[in-house]
Amino acid sequence: MFRYTLDNKRYHTLNYYYKNKFGIKVFKLSLNAGFTCPNLDGTKGYGGCIYCSKTGSGEFGGNKLDSLTKQVSDMKKFVNKKNIPCKYIGYFQARTNTYAPVSILKERYEEVLECPDIIGLNIATRCDAITDECLDYLDELNKRTFLNIELGLQTIHEKTSKLINRCHTLDEFTNMVNKLRERKINVIVHIINGLPYETEEDMLETVKYLNKLDIQGIKIHMLNIIKDTEMAKLYEREKFHILTKEEYIDIVIKELELLRPEIVINRITADPDKNDLIEPTWLLKKCQLLNDIDKEMKKRNTYQGIKV
Repeated sequence: MFRYTLDNKRYHTLNYYYKNKFGIKVFKLSLNAGFTCPNLDGTKGYGGCIYCSKTGSGEFGGNKLDSLTKQVSDMKKFVNKKNIPCKYIGYFQARTNTYAPVSILKERYEEVLECPDIIGLNIATRCDAITDECLDYLDELNKRTFLNIELGLQTIHEKTSKLINRCHTLDEFTNMVNKLRERKINVIVHIINGLPYETEEDMLETVKYLNKLDIQGIKIHMLNIIKDTEMAKLYEREKFHILTKEEYIDIVIKELELLRPEIVINRITADPDKNDLIEPTWLLKKCQLLNDIDKEMKKRNTYQGIKV
């Protein structure tokens, strides 16, 4: 059995990581603090990332019109319907969650940390939206709670990055990873497989690059073509190739083989809203996809880190 798992997984599962670290079940609560993004409001660009939904990738998060305290309470009921003993992590998910004055960040983060049974925060953001003042605050926060900074990257390839309107460079990303790690702040990186015109080798190169960095976790997503996005318009015009389920499974397994075993696989697929998803529809059968990845890894007798 692979070392970092509690079941039949052959990769370092988030469930294993939480149980090993905290000794209890941990749920993440997806929250919406009402932030925007520098590539959305004109600071770095307009319109945001072309794949991003109108919720800013916060489809299953709280209602931004509600207080964060209420969002936490509502999400607890949603994720823990069986009321099992557990703790919670507040997940600032939608859009760029360090993109505000530090006074506002403090107000919102601290409100969540004051809620019962909250043991830490995951903060999704961009490498170009963390000021030095913000870094100082994150450093202080990291010393008194469990903290993960989730950095969106999606790809290391500049041509693709420009196409999807990321509006930051690979150097900016790498420098921010280094700055966070200098302060011993955990870093989780988001990548997307199946971006327009990327080859399998392009996707594997992204993972090879990340494996050389001091990151603690990774989220692997399949590209979602969502209604009313610029990505949907591009797909309608150009009908670029969408990975089949079999292609996605093959690429994910090859990526896992290239990642150090201690890197926590926070996510290995996406959770699209079925009402907004155009392609690929096979993503809607999440459990089947996860099971198929497990079966194929067993068939190949492979596991995370085997090629490191």
